[in-house]
Amino acid sequence: MFGFLAKENSVARPGFNRWMVPPSALAVHLCIGQAYAFSVFNGPLSKVIGVDSPAPDDWKLTTLGWIFSIAIFFLGLSAAFGGKWLEKVGPRLTMFVAACCFGGGFLVAALGVHLHQIWLVYLGYGVLSGIGLGLGYVSPVSTLIKWFPDRRGLATGLAIMGFGGGAMIGAPLAVFLMDHFKSATSVGVIETFVIMGVIYFISMMIGAFSIRIPAADWKPEGWTPPAVQNKLITKANVHIDQAMKTPQFYLLWIVLCLNVTAGIGVLSQASLMIQETFKGAVTPAAAAGFVGLLSLFNMGGRLFWSSASDYIGRKMTYFIFFVVGAALYAAVPYMGHIGSIGLFVAFYALVISMYGGGFSTLPAYLADLFGTKYVGGIHGRVLTAWATAGVLGPVLVNYIREYQIGQGVPAGDAYTVTMYIMAGLLLIGFLCNLAIRPVNAKHYMQEDAVKPAAPSPSVSVGGMQPAGAR
Repeated sequence: MFGFLAKENSVARPGFNRWMVPPSALAVHLCIGQAYAFSVFNGPLSKVIGVDSPAPDDWKLTTLGWIFSIAIFFLGLSAAFGGKWLEKVGPRLTMFVAACCFGGGFLVAALGVHLHQIWLVYLGYGVLSGIGLGLGYVSPVSTLIKWFPDRRGLATGLAIMGFGGGAMIGAPLAVFLMDHFKSATSVGVIETFVIMGVIYFISMMIGAFSIRIPAADWKPEGWTPPAVQNKLITKANVHIDQAMKTPQFYLLWIVLCLNVTAGIGVLSQASLMIQETFKGAVTPAAAAGFVGLLSLFNMGGRLFWSSASDYIGRKMTYFIFFVVGAALYAAVPYMGHIGSIGLFVAFYALVISMYGGGFSTLPAYLADLFGTKYVGGIHGRVLTAWATAGVLGPVLVNYIREYQIGQGVPAGDAYTVTMYIMAGLLLIGFLCNLAIRPVNAKHYMQEDAVKPAAPSPSVSVGGMQPAGAR
């Protein structure tokens, strides 16, 4: 079986339809995207002993918040190390290992809940499933960029949109299973973890076995690489290790970190946040629907914004994310104060669409700046920003909330300060994106050193790109 998983055995034969590759990516990303729905477990996990209400020995929300943060931290860590390994062994073996880690992590977490040992839950869902998240996340990205050189933004959107949509399946599935297994002595989390772990393992294995990579000299039929017209797009390649010596790498790292910090803090507590903001008006089931809606916009935004970036440029796309996003975050607390559930939901849905779009546009941005040869490994290292944000975002939301409530602030108003902080972070991200320039030719690989990108006088400073330059 390990021979079948080898990189050389996953090369597509002549005539292979490249549109068969996105479903393989979705089979993995729709599973690991369940991480965005983990907030539906927080309430039940805080009542494992008390069942109907928290008992003195039950876990607090601040304790449970670290499960998600650890998972995202190990996502970034495994992506950073696994990205380079992926380029060596190929996506099939990487996706196989991801399936074992992600599905197995659920089983270890179930054991932790059964024994009421939080460290086992941290180890299972946090560490093991987190590693599965990272490996599963980066596996299809560079593969699809190679299959779709004519539509880099579309390709990364196809690869990553499933991760945003995972909660749309994971949230209602988890709620259904917990309701089914709930009893007078159990909240139903243990059985739910076991079943979901098995389902996700099977689905990810299907994706691993069906993925294909193009031959080294493959290109779409009838397609000729266009002359470079956008000064931010290069035909040269930068090695993974050399990319980390450029200012562009660190500017994009900060851009991703700040964009993710703002969005992930909301996603980690979305279910509880809307219930506390509109206390009595939003039921747990409706809150799960809100989580699912955010997942839908997260997924749709990944495809929409990354595809749009093929036309308006990556830099301009991020300009929109940061300017519009900051305005919406600053306006959200007011929507809660006036009791407008509709506008509250609409604003967050738009914010999360841009949050998701930031993820899917990033690999194309990296390919533009550093070339396609090592984009998978470079992408993996930039995802350490996600690991940082995975801790920073939920910690900001959880601990500022706890402090506010401790000072006598009503639970529904405890998120106001946090939203203003998130808006400020996005403005810093705007400045970092504004500072990004083409990579200096001295960083190109030796065989590419004579291929600097030729700037076009028709390109705006925002990095906008005419349709013929795609």
